[in-house]
Amino acid sequence: MSGDALDQDPAELRRRIDTSKAHPARVYDVFLGGKDNYPVDRAAAAAGLAANPRGYLDVRHNRDFLRRAVTALVQEDGIRQWLDIGTGLPTAENVHQIAQRIIPDSRVVYVDNDPVVLAHARALLTSGSEGRTDYIDADLKSPAQILEQAAKTLDFDQPIALCLVAILHFIEDEEAYPIVRELVDALPAGSRLVLSHLTDDLNPENIRAVQRTYTERGFTFVLRSRADVERFFTGNGLALAEPGVVPVHHWRSEPAPVPEQPDPAYLASLDDIEKVRYYDINDVTDADINVYGGVAAKP
Repeated sequence: MSGDALDQDPAELRRRIDTSKAHPARVYDVFLGGKDNYPVDRAAAAAGLAANPRGYLDVRHNRDFLRRAVTALVQEDGIRQWLDIGTGLPTAENVHQIAQRIIPDSRVVYVDNDPVVLAHARALLTSGSEGRTDYIDADLKSPAQILEQAAKTLDFDQPIALCLVAILHFIEDEEAYPIVRELVDALPAGSRLVLSHLTDDLNPENIRAVQRTYTERGFTFVLRSRADVERFFTGNGLALAEPGVVPVHHWRSEPAPVPEQPDPAYLASLDDIEKVRYYDINDVTDADINVYGGVAAKP
């Protein structure tokens, strides 16, 4: 891995970490069973789980949607360049691991603005010998900066898959749609957009309860309808791939990997929020999911 972001002083990164306020990337990490989070993040995740006890299925199925989308675009369309914005903390099966396993010389640029993510990206988002993996320390609200930095690694004359997975619900409408337009406009023909987004179309009572717990903690949390999510694609002239914008567990669904199970006594000793990493997410119904996902191509 290379990139200016990874040359930052570790002490400076530590100074930037605010452990007094929950951060979306770290709360997401809690639900995925990660360890790179703080008590305030675990408290936020626990509050979300209390509001919607099966809400972990949104997080885990959103991640599995990303796995399936990347696999499909690499295997079926030969996409070998990726721009993943709102990366979150490294977890099992990151984009570069999936892509480079199939096409070893794939190039992946990750973007996030959390110093905890940056610190772990330095150690864990390591490319295979034939490919390249870089990291940009930037905010989605600064698309010009992202594009300028990404061009150091990605060839903008060749197709690029832009991943905006579970990130846009943290941005209000007046910023979200122009940001996506600026990013998509910079992509060459043949590029793809992989996008997922929380919604209150499907199970409004559950997800609005979660929304309240996070807005109380200072998060922007915008729930968009299917039409509003489709607008990110169709409003930018993109052609949606089948099956369109659908609940993520229905996007080219297949069995999800089952976590290895620990000793029952150990499992029983864990808090509810710690147990979710071991749950089998194949036990899912439409009443559990509040996330739309879709993939589209730029003509």
